[in-house]
Amino acid sequence: MSVRKPAKDRKLEIVQTALTLAFETGPERVTTGMIAKSLGLTQPAIYKHFPRKDDLWLAIESTLRAQIKANILAASDPSLTPIARLRLLVMGHLNLVYKTPALPEIMVARNPRGMRTGIQISMTDFFNALTGTVEEAQDNGFFRGNTPAKDLAALIFGVIQSLVLRMLVNRDPNILLADGERLLDLQLSAFARQGDE
Repeated sequence: MSVRKPAKDRKLEIVQTALTLAFETGPERVTTGMIAKSLGLTQPAIYKHFPRKDDLWLAIESTLRAQIKANILAASDPSLTPIARLRLLVMGHLNLVYKTPALPEIMVARNPRGMRTGIQISMTDFFNALTGTVEEAQDNGFFRGNTPAKDLAALIFGVIQSLVLRMLVNRDPNILLADGERLLDLQLSAFARQGDE
């Protein structure tokens, strides 16, 4: 029998368990029965905290969006160079996916209770932050200025996407952190300003 926890803690535990199961089985296949079994609870105990399955998915969306936003904010420190902020932004996102590997599948799943739009908005915010930081790197002479910032940001985002795809194929989140920094460094060095550009 499970230990009685404060409602806030139990709700967080349910959300985290649903995210773990979403990576193991796919977001569309997660059921309240699976969550209850994993936590040693009954289904009515899950419904006590989330009366509808949609309520659970909305809590999951809110959690993921808050984590993406927190990463963007953490990488916006104006006292850091644009390159340092780019590293924080990208590695922060890879770390987020490492800790919550279901995020990419939830983002592209066909019907995770309308979550797609909210998380996609957050990822648009992430891409815009990436683009803005690349523009600053160009303005400050760190990156060449002859390529649109949006294109450079798309190439940096491609590092994330390729690592996430490898993670999904191999079912191994360790890939993200093991290769992320090295590949990001290679990408950033390719954008470095050359001579008198």
